[in-house]
Amino acid sequence: MATAPQTNQPRRTLLLTGASRGIGHATVKRFSAAGWRVLTCSRHPFPENCPWEMGPEDHIQVDLADPENTTHAIGEIKQRLTDGELHALVNNAAISPKAEGGKRLSSIETTRDVWQQVFQVNFFAPIMLARGLVDELKAAKGSVVNVTSIAGSRVHPFAGSAYGTSKAALAALTREMAADFGPLGIRVNAIAPGEIDTAILSPGTAETIVPHIPLHRLGTTDEVAKIIYVLCTETSSYVNGAEIHINGGQHV
Repeated sequence: MATAPQTNQPRRTLLLTGASRGIGHATVKRFSAAGWRVLTCSRHPFPENCPWEMGPEDHIQVDLADPENTTHAIGEIKQRLTDGELHALVNNAAISPKAEGGKRLSSIETTRDVWQQVFQVNFFAPIMLARGLVDELKAAKGSVVNVTSIAGSRVHPFAGSAYGTSKAALAALTREMAADFGPLGIRVNAIAPGEIDTAILSPGTAETIVPHIPLHRLGTTDEVAKIIYVLCTETSSYVNGAEIHINGGQHV
C-alpha cells in the first residue's frame, strides 16, 4: 500500500458502506493511499486479505436490511469518531436480487418482501446514516456520496425492477439532501456507474452491452473510486446535488 502523504491537516475520516468487494474495495484503497482513516461497514466480518491499515479495528459489521441493526451501528460509529467529525460518507452498499438462472427480476415477479428489502438497503439506509451522523458531518463540513446506477434512469437488461427503482429514488433523494444538508455546509452528490468490471457483473454483459458503449470497454473499479474521492475533497467544493455518470458514454 502507498505510504500516506505528509500533511499539516488533521487526518480525515471516511465512512463507507459495502466495502468488502468491487467499487467499495477500490474506494477503501484510494482513500487509504491518500492518508484517510477509513471506517468500513458491510454484512460480512472484516476480510483478512484486505490491504489497508487498521482494517479490522475500523470495520463495523451491520445488516443494512435491518433498520434496528442499522440504528445500532450508527451509535457504534459515533463512538468510533472520538473527535466528533466525519469528513465523508459514501453510501455504496446495495443489493440486486435476480430471478432463477440470474435473469432480470421484473416488477411482476418481485415479491413485496424483496421490494422492501431492496429499498431498505439501497434507499432507506443511506438517509438513515446521513441523518444519524449529521452532527459529525456538519462539524467537518463533510461530503456525502450516494452510489446510484445507470439502471436508475432506464430499464436495464440485467438489473431488476426493485434495484432500478431504488436507484432512481436514491438519485431523487440526493437532490433533496443537497438542498437540506447544503445550508449545514454538507455537500451531497451521487455517482451513477454503468458497466463496471467486478465479480458481480451479470453474465453476458460484455457481449450484450459493451458493443453499445462508445468507449467499447467496461469501466474499472478504480475509475469509479477516483471520482468518489474527488467528490469528497476540496477539488469539488462547489459541486452539490449532482449525479455524475461513469459509464463510458453508455447513457448518451
